Amino acid sequence: MDRSNDTLEYLRRKASLLPRSPGVYIMEDRDGHVIYVGKSRALKNRVSQYFHGSHDIKTSKMASKVCDFRYITCDSEMEALVLENNLIKQYTPKYNILLKDSKSYPYIKITDDEYPRILMTRKRGSDGMYFGPYSGTSTVYSVISTLEKTLGLPSCKRKFPEDIGKARPCVYRQIGRCCGVCAGDVSREEYGEIIKNAAKLLKGDTAGVEKALFRQMTEAAEDERFEEAARCRDSINALKKLSEKQKTQLSPDTECDIIALATHEGCDCAAVINIRGGIICDSEYFMFGADEITGVGEDGEESPFCAFIVNLYRYKEAIPREILLSFNMPEGDVEITQQFLSEKAGRKITVRTPVRGEARKLCLMAQRDAVRHSETRHRRNDTDERMLATLARLLSLEVVPERIEAYDISNLGKEHITAGMIVAENGKLRRSDYRYFRIRGNEAPDDYAAMREALFRRLSHINDGGDRSLATAPDLILLDGGAAHVSVIRELTRQMGIDIPVFGMVKDSHHKTRTVVSDTSEVSIAREAEVFRFVYKLQEEVHRFTVSRMTEAKSKTLKTSSLEKIQGIGPAKAKKLLGHFGTLQKLKSADKSEIEKAPGISERDAEAVYAYFHEKDSKK
Repeated sequence: MDRSNDTLEYLRRKASLLPRSPGVYIMEDRDGHVIYVGKSRALKNRVSQYFHGSHDIKTSKMASKVCDFRYITCDSEMEALVLENNLIKQYTPKYNILLKDSKSYPYIKITDDEYPRILMTRKRGSDGMYFGPYSGTSTVYSVISTLEKTLGLPSCKRKFPEDIGKARPCVYRQIGRCCGVCAGDVSREEYGEIIKNAAKLLKGDTAGVEKALFRQMTEAAEDERFEEAARCRDSINALKKLSEKQKTQLSPDTECDIIALATHEGCDCAAVINIRGGIICDSEYFMFGADEITGVGEDGEESPFCAFIVNLYRYKEAIPREILLSFNMPEGDVEITQQFLSEKAGRKITVRTPVRGEARKLCLMAQRDAVRHSETRHRRNDTDERMLATLARLLSLEVVPERIEAYDISNLGKEHITAGMIVAENGKLRRSDYRYFRIRGNEAPDDYAAMREALFRRLSHINDGGDRSLATAPDLILLDGGAAHVSVIRELTRQMGIDIPVFGMVKDSHHKTRTVVSDTSEVSIAREAEVFRFVYKLQEEVHRFTVSRMTEAKSKTLKTSSLEKIQGIGPAKAKKLLGHFGTLQKLKSADKSEIEKAPGISERDAEAVYAYFHEKDSKK
C-alpha cells in the first residue's frame, strides 16, 4: 500500500530541513525496510526532488513507497560515494542496482612455486600473482588454454621439479604443444621467461611479449640452441594468429573499458567490454530487475549509475587508463568517479563520453550489444509473464505468482532427513535464495512430519527482517507430493494465520509432472506446454537440490565416522580435522607436524592419525 497524503507532506517538510551538504540518504518503506540508498552533493536539493514533480516510471514507483528516510552527512562527495556503496552492500535495497559479490568472481593465479603454474581460483591471497577478476570461469579457462597453446605451457597435473624425468612425456610434448618441462627439455630459467611472458599477456602487453620472444629466438639461434629457437618461433606464430583472429580494426595501443546502457521496453542492460592491446579480451552483461533504478541522470541530477561504476571496479586489480561511456553522466558524477578510480589505481583514470572517432565507434558497438541483450531478455520476460499468467488462471490464484517456492524431502532411512527449498522469481530460478533444512526428532521417516517441520521453520521467518530469502513471503508454494502433503501444509498455514496458496506436484508413470493438485482436486497442465515445462523444471530442480544436500551430509558423516576408528579421535576431533584440512585426501597426505596444527589435536593424536593412514598404505 502506498503512503497517504499526510505522509507525503511530512516527507516534504522533513526534506526541506535537510542541509545543503554532501551525504547519503536512506529511504524506508512503511515497515521500516530500507528500499533505496543514494548519495548527493547537496542533500536538501536531491531528496526534495523525490517528493515534487515527475520522474521516470521506476523512480516514481520507488518514491511512492517511501514513508520515511534517514540521512548521514559527509565531509566530501567522495566520502559520500564510498559510504553509499557500503550501505548498498549492507542493506541490498530493492530499488538499487545490485552486483554479485566479488567472492563469486574468478581470478587467474600464477603460483610462486619453483616452477610456477597458472590456475583458476576464486580466492585472492597474498601469494603469487593474481589477474582479474574475470566475468566467469569459462573466460578464465579459455584464457588459460590460450596461454598454454601460445607459449607451450604444461597443462598436466605433474609437480615440478619432483616429476622431472619420472615418466615419458605426454602427447602434447610430442606434437609441440608443450615445452617439455617433465622431460628436462627446459631449464628453470627458461621456464621462468615463459611465465614472465604469460604475465605480460595477462596484462595485455601482446606487443611486448612478441618482441621478447623474437629477441630470445635470435639469441638462441646465434648460440645454436635450435630447439629453444624453434619454440620461440612457434610461440611468435601462435601470437600473430591470435592477434589476427581477435583484432577488429583497432589500433594496437587501444586499452580501455566501454560501458553501454540500453533499455528495451523496460528491460535494462549494461554491457561492459574490456579491450587490451587492441583486442576484446572479456565482456560482461548486467541485466537489471524491473525495480532497479538505472537512470543516468538528466538536467544535472545525480546518477545512480555512478554507484554501479564504482562497485564494478571496487575489487578489480587492473583498471584501464580510460573508461568510455555510451551515455552522458552529470559532470559532477564524472569527476567524483574519476577521482575514486584514480585514487584506487594510483594513477590518473579518465571517464568520458566520446562524440566522434574510433572511441565513439566502440561505444556504439557496445551499445548495439547491450540492445541485443536487452531485447532478448524482453522476449524471455514476455514468455515468462504469459506462462505465469496461465499458471495463475489454471490454479485460480488471485495474483500472478512472482515468487514461487518448491519443496522436497530426501532421506536415507531415518538418517539425514533433508528438506530442500528452491525459489523462482518471475519465472527464473533464483539460486542465491535456495535453502535446506536438516530435519531432526523423527524416530522413523515421516515425509508429512518432515515437510511440516520444514515449512514451519521457513514460514516463521516471514517479515522478520533477517535473511532476505526467508523474510520474503512467497506467492505460491509447490510441494513434491500429493493431496495428503498439501492437506498437512494447508492446515499448518491456517494455524499460523498465513494465507499462501499451496499445491502439490504429482508425476506419472513416465516420471513426468502429470498434474498439480490441491487437497481436494487435480489440475491438468499437460496441454499448457510452457506451464508444463516450468513446473516439471521446478520439480526436477528441487529434487536434485534436496538429494545433493542429503548426499553431502551423508558423505561428511562417513568421513567423520572413518576417522573415529582411530584411537583417541572422537566425533568432535574428527570434525575439527576435516574442518581444518577440508578433505580426507589432504589429511591423508599431511605429515605429523601439519596434523598437529589442527585445532584441538595433540601430538599423540597427530601420531595416531598419521600411523593409521600410513600403516594402511604400507599394508597395501
